[in-house]
Amino acid sequence: MAKATKLDVLAVAAHPDDIEITCGGLMIKMARMGRKTGALDLTRGEMGTHGSKSDREAEAAEAGRIMQLAWRGNLDLPDSAVEYVQVNKLKLAQVIRDTRPELVILPHWKQRHPDHLACSQLGYDACFLSGLKKADLQGDPYRPRKIIYASYMRNLEYSFLVNITDEFSQKIEAVAAYKSQFGERDNIKEALTAGAEFVGLERNSDVHNIFHPGVNIYDLMHIRNRQMGQLVDCKYAEAYTVKEQIRIDDPMLMPVQSI
Repeated sequence: MAKATKLDVLAVAAHPDDIEITCGGLMIKMARMGRKTGALDLTRGEMGTHGSKSDREAEAAEAGRIMQLAWRGNLDLPDSAVEYVQVNKLKLAQVIRDTRPELVILPHWKQRHPDHLACSQLGYDACFLSGLKKADLQGDPYRPRKIIYASYMRNLEYSFLVNITDEFSQKIEAVAAYKSQFGERDNIKEALTAGAEFVGLERNSDVHNIFHPGVNIYDLMHIRNRQMGQLVDCKYAEAYTVKEQIRIDDPMLMPVQSI
C-alpha cells in the first residue's frame, strides 16, 4: 500500500471505480477547494467480468490522477469475499489512524453487492475502533469528525445533494479511465465540451452495457446526476445521506427556492 499521508477527506469503497461513480464529483470539488483527498479501495476488483487485476490497478492510478487525489491505497481484500470481521475492521481502522481524515465517505448501507454492504459496515466500525486507545493499532487514537454515505441505486431518500455541475466532465473522465470495465470513451470530453451531451454514445459498440440491459455507465451517470441536479436547481448533483440530524444556524442562507 502507498505510504499514508494526512488527509482532509477519505472515500472508502469495495472496488476500484466505485468511488469515481458514486462520489467522484464531490472528491474533485474538494480537491479544487484545496482539500487533501484520498481513496481507499478494499479490493483490486479481480472478480469483475472484464479486465485483469493489473488492468484495474493501472486504471485506478490514472483515475486518481484525474481526480487529483493526494493518496490512494488498497487493502487487498479478496473481491466478492469482503467479510465483516474484526481483522478487516482493524485493517481499515489503521488506515483511518494513518491518514486522520476529518471527513469519511462510505457506501450507503442499502446495497445489492455484498462487498458494498460489508464495506459500509466495516467503514463505520473502523472509524469507531480507530478512536479506542487500547485497540490493537499503531499510532495515536483518532476518529473522523463526520461520516457521510454516498448514494448508489437502492436508497431513494437523501440528507443533502451536492452541486457537481462544474466537476461533472472531470468525473466522467475519471470513470472513463476504467477502459477494461466500461470500454473506450475517447470522445466523451469532446462531446461534453461541445454541449452534445451523450447523443450518439449508445451507438458506440465499444461501450460495455454492464448495468441494466442496454444501459452503459455514462448514460446512467448522466441520467442520475442530472435528475439529482434538477431537484436542487443545478445541472448535475450527487446525493448523500447522514445518520445524524443536520443543524442549520441561519435558514435565510439555505439555497434552493421553496416555490
